[in-house]
Amino acid sequence: MLKEHTYKVGGMHCASCEILIEKKLLEVQNVKAADASTSKGEVTIEFDGDRPSPERLNKMFKEEGYSFLDNSVLPNKKENINPESANPMLVAFNIAIFIIIAFLLLDKLGIANFLSLSSSSSILTFLGFGFLAGMSSCAALVGGIVLSMSKQWNSLYAENDETSKKLQPHIMFNSGRLISYTILGGVLGVIGSRLQLSPQITAYLIVGISILMLALGLQMLGIKAFKKFQISAPKSFTRKIANENNFQAKYAPFVMGALTFFLPCGFTITAQSLALLSGSMISGALIMGAFALGTIPVLFFIGLSSVKFSSKPRLAERFSKVAGFLVIFFALYNMSNQATVLGWNNFAQDKNPASTQGSGEAKQNGLPPIVDGKQIVKMGASGSGYTPDYIKVKVGIPVKWEIQAGSSLGCGGQIISNSLFSDTINLTPGQLTIKEFTPTKAGTFGFSCTMGMIRGTMEVVN
Repeated sequence: MLKEHTYKVGGMHCASCEILIEKKLLEVQNVKAADASTSKGEVTIEFDGDRPSPERLNKMFKEEGYSFLDNSVLPNKKENINPESANPMLVAFNIAIFIIIAFLLLDKLGIANFLSLSSSSSILTFLGFGFLAGMSSCAALVGGIVLSMSKQWNSLYAENDETSKKLQPHIMFNSGRLISYTILGGVLGVIGSRLQLSPQITAYLIVGISILMLALGLQMLGIKAFKKFQISAPKSFTRKIANENNFQAKYAPFVMGALTFFLPCGFTITAQSLALLSGSMISGALIMGAFALGTIPVLFFIGLSSVKFSSKPRLAERFSKVAGFLVIFFALYNMSNQATVLGWNNFAQDKNPASTQGSGEAKQNGLPPIVDGKQIVKMGASGSGYTPDYIKVKVGIPVKWEIQAGSSLGCGGQIISNSLFSDTINLTPGQLTIKEFTPTKAGTFGFSCTMGMIRGTMEVVN
């Protein structure tokens, strides 16, 4: 008869942790089944004979950073307080603050828009996001699979075989990931194009994705309340993908790499969501392809060196916390951008014209000239911003807005403003676009690109 026992587990923060712990526990003699739960912070095993002690499991999982305690034993809170435990968090926070300040300075100069994560972000952004995912603890599951498979792959070759031959399984695994992510990213983009989402609905969805990122960052910081926030495929499915014994054929590394698209990871889910919102097969493919490409250096290093990043637990924990702070910051940054798109002026738009950025040309000249009963407003648009980005017009008089587009627009190729007009202004690089509308009420209103990263202000006066 099998017996059952439940351990309290510290250090779990995502669905990947659950699979990682279950896999390793099943390697223990006498353990026949394991079921981990991040939300409960525990794992239940079925075993025959003697059960493994928490001390033994703590040694087994030391590199991964998980700690085990008998469920029936209540820890002494006073004994658990470690004065040094706050140090990694403080150091990680300071590092993250330094990076965030650097980003904000670049943003002030108008050259950091490409760093903001959205469905129209640059390929470089998703490469960086993939690299961040590869270095984080969320990639521990895939890294563990690569490490485990490396042992199997190495046994297939003789010691005197050429290095290029030994590298073949690793190349196949990462090629499978890259091709799968690219193709399935394109599929997500096609699905998104069928949905025909308006900029406003897209903005709401990006706010939802940002909330997902926020929860992911808080999980990475070890906030218990957010451990229940999990999005993943059914565990029965992901367990099969994570089981190396199912992939021992010649081309198995390629197939396994391709199927990692479906493994639970907050970073991957975020990239998949943005590929869907891109509404384009090419954009979706590029987003997921770049993301997968960004994860390859770390995974390739793991396979070649047979050394996990987490083999230095303190360093891994610190990096994970830095990444957690950065993910939280960019989640809030994205939400602020979308607030501009949605016209939530009280949250995102500075109503004091004197403090807005730009040349100040409109402020000095005051109201625009009126020709044939229309207010003539001229503005330049580029990927780095609008010139001027502050405009003053009169209420009730038609506006003829002449927008000269630069050669490089980025996400600035479209202009929207919920408060001023209902449609979207589509710009063509190097050409003049004219938008006519009549402001119906006085106030200060924001306009922006469809992602809210490039912003301007239009003040309507009586």
